[in-house]
Amino acid sequence: MSFAAAITRTPIAFDQEAGAGALAPFGDLPPETREVLAGAAGCSSHLRALMERESDWLGEALTCDPATVLPAEMDALRARPLSEMKSALRRSKGRVALFAGLADLAGVWSLEEVTGALTDFADLSVDLAMKSVLSREFERGRFPGQTQDDLPQAGGMVALAMGKLGAHELNYSSDIDLILLFDESRYAGADFDEARAGFVKATRRMTALLSENTGEGYVWRTDLRLRPDPSVTPVCLSMEAAERYYESVGRTWERAAHIKARPCAGDLAAGATYLERLRPFIWRRHLDFAAIQDAHDMRLRIKEHKGLHETRSLEGRDLKLGPGGIREIEFFTQTRQIIAGGRDASLRLRGTVPALARLAETGWIPSELARRFTGHYRFLREIEHRVQMVADARTHHLPNSPDGFDRIARMCGEPDTDAFRDSIAERLRDVRETAEGFFAPGLRGAQTGAAVAEPEVVARWRHYPALRSSRAQEIFERLKPDLLARLAAAPRPDEALTAFDGFLSGLPAGVQLFSMFQANPNLRALIVDIASTAPALASYLSRNSSVLDAVIGGSFFSPWPGKVTLTLDLARQFEESADYEEQLDIARSWLKEWHFRVGVHLLRGITDAAEAGRQYADLAEAVLAALLPVVSAQFARRHGPPPGRGGVAVAMGSLGAGWINSRSDLDLIVIYDSGDAEASDGPRPLPVATYFARLTKAMLTALTAPTAEGRLYEVDMRLRPSGKQGPVATSLSAFENYQRTEAWTWEHLALTRARPVAGSLSLREEVEAVRLAVLEQDRDAGKVLEDVRDMRRRLAEAKGRQGVLDVKRGPGGVQDIELIAQAGALLTRAHARRTAPQLAAAARAGWLKPEESERLTAAYRLARAVLSVGRLLVDGPLDPDTLGQGACEVLARETGFTDLDALLDELERRRADATGIIDALLERPFAAAGTTP
Repeated sequence: MSFAAAITRTPIAFDQEAGAGALAPFGDLPPETREVLAGAAGCSSHLRALMERESDWLGEALTCDPATVLPAEMDALRARPLSEMKSALRRSKGRVALFAGLADLAGVWSLEEVTGALTDFADLSVDLAMKSVLSREFERGRFPGQTQDDLPQAGGMVALAMGKLGAHELNYSSDIDLILLFDESRYAGADFDEARAGFVKATRRMTALLSENTGEGYVWRTDLRLRPDPSVTPVCLSMEAAERYYESVGRTWERAAHIKARPCAGDLAAGATYLERLRPFIWRRHLDFAAIQDAHDMRLRIKEHKGLHETRSLEGRDLKLGPGGIREIEFFTQTRQIIAGGRDASLRLRGTVPALARLAETGWIPSELARRFTGHYRFLREIEHRVQMVADARTHHLPNSPDGFDRIARMCGEPDTDAFRDSIAERLRDVRETAEGFFAPGLRGAQTGAAVAEPEVVARWRHYPALRSSRAQEIFERLKPDLLARLAAAPRPDEALTAFDGFLSGLPAGVQLFSMFQANPNLRALIVDIASTAPALASYLSRNSSVLDAVIGGSFFSPWPGKVTLTLDLARQFEESADYEEQLDIARSWLKEWHFRVGVHLLRGITDAAEAGRQYADLAEAVLAALLPVVSAQFARRHGPPPGRGGVAVAMGSLGAGWINSRSDLDLIVIYDSGDAEASDGPRPLPVATYFARLTKAMLTALTAPTAEGRLYEVDMRLRPSGKQGPVATSLSAFENYQRTEAWTWEHLALTRARPVAGSLSLREEVEAVRLAVLEQDRDAGKVLEDVRDMRRRLAEAKGRQGVLDVKRGPGGVQDIELIAQAGALLTRAHARRTAPQLAAAARAGWLKPEESERLTAAYRLARAVLSVGRLLVDGPLDPDTLGQGACEVLARETGFTDLDALLDELERRRADATGIIDALLERPFAAAGTTP
């Protein structure tokens, strides 16, 4: 497509005579193109001068496909000798500026194409300027060990593009923001000092080559002040020094600046590696709402320093830094990215427009807001370009005169200056009001709490660890009236305040959390809801407040994803880090967030106790399935990969049955198959039995060891063959032999609920085949019943009930019903693992009467609902005398009993009924042949 065919708008010549006079060299061009040239020349003295200087080149370029013109110019520049760069760069810069300006004014290119072309040329010019300087130094031997062969990587020197250059958003007359670094690993000992001095000199010469204004103009004004502590550091730093600075004293604005950072010249690979190492500084794993306050403070400082306050006048208005200007949109976007980009890598985009779109796609901002801000951003950037094009001026200010506004309006092809001004004013107003609503530190739309008196307990809050810093106190003082009003509105205000006090006293720090509360009214409502309902969950939150990130993450109330998706999600997060300790912390953070989600959903009635138990089990299985390969890979570094088919984790007990509560331990055993191998094959080989025993212990450590993020689970392995006396990992053959010839009745009862959940699929299938084969064996029913009676007696003697709401222990409780269900499964050779299907199998075989099975199942489900809710609501045993109103309401919803006394009566009635059935059943001979469902 030709330039003429791509024209979508035409600038109107402000100076008709100057516009007409510029057309003399271009008589053969199409009239549409000549009209664009006349309009550009009649509005911009800068473009007019370039058209005169480059008339021959431009005349030919305007007959070509616009997409090919600047790439061809840059290819020609690359072919020039490095020694000629001072002149060649300036000549090319003029051509790039001329063609990009015309393509912009004529609508041949979009804003992104214009800024992209300017950015591509800036990247090339910085790279060529750097190598032009370094080439001379390498020839003179000024850099130890470096020759011309090292020039493609610039001897380890790299320029990081920052700001608009980094985002591919360079404007028409922009400075370029650079950070110059060098890879110190190339230079050892005394060579380092020599190289550092050389890179500092090279940087100064490079920036002079780019910035000096000669008779041919300049290339780019360069700004190196975004480097660490620019008032005291050299213009080129070692990467190690820069990293040390950011890790120790890096500030929020520097994190925001690095969102757009990218290597643009020199050793690009070294630059990319450096930025990857800096990723934890830029992108925090937890949601970072404190960045809002930092950004707000920075905005205020800029406004104060520049004297940029809201006025009703457009004359002289700063389009970049003024209220409602370009920087407001960029701040708004970058701050949202900083908040959430640590958790969602898809938000780590450099460009403002793509970032706005992605924030809308992920639910962080409304789609309509993203659309408006995108339109405003493009409009204001195009106006900024035209202001700069007039005389190649480094300015962002609107004109001060009516003639000036007329000129800019005509450059935009707008004949009506008043309408043009109105459009600018409306866009600036919309951006200003929207941005202020986001950044303003006060609570918006929340209760003021002015009429709420402060209870005595509030007086001690200022002494809590979370309120040690003045910044935390400042934010919390703004929150306090709203929080007190919400607590006062709870069904039992005193209970809610006491639980909230417990939550607040347990917080180790407050700035991040209080900032999050300030920005999210729904989060304040949730914490009050939890405090008034589930003190145990509130206490958990005070120790793990980072889980609240998940509430704002966009999918907290989405449908349950299932264990396959959960496993893949955790595995993907593991892939983001190569550090084993960090991977263990990732697992813990991930589990805490999902655990909290299940608890909140149960608390609010989104799920019931039965579904919550299945979800808790899904989480445990996902952790085991995703973590085992990570532990195995770490172990294999020293001892080699697992011999044979490796090992599998087998879930026992409640996890095997696919239902656990919020505080369940995991009952596990490990079974391995080493094939014909006698030892592992690695740097430090081990005999197979030792290998899998140590691998199992490594897995146990990964699950149970407390790290900075806590622990995953407590694990119980006493159900393995031979119990505590047996090895922690058992070979498949030994497991099968033991189960067939040596296992006690209680071990076969446990086997009814065993389920392989992690490790080799083929080995898991074989373990399951062994389980079924053992369950199919003939057995002495009388001996089984005798052993079950003995086990039941031992359980009763081991630990009695802890209050009337202890539904787990004692005759007729959860443990008792599970024991008789497992006995039924064993006697009937049933394959079922869950309690209700096991009872149903016993009924089909005739050992249980159908109505007995139904009554036991009903008693079990009611007791299990109370158990599940109780584990979530309080620490320790449920005590009806101390349960708060909120907790009673949750119990009522889950059990169907609105009156606590009625619930207690029903629990006792069903327990007594279950006890009677089980007592009679254990004395009842088992005569059925049994069936296999």
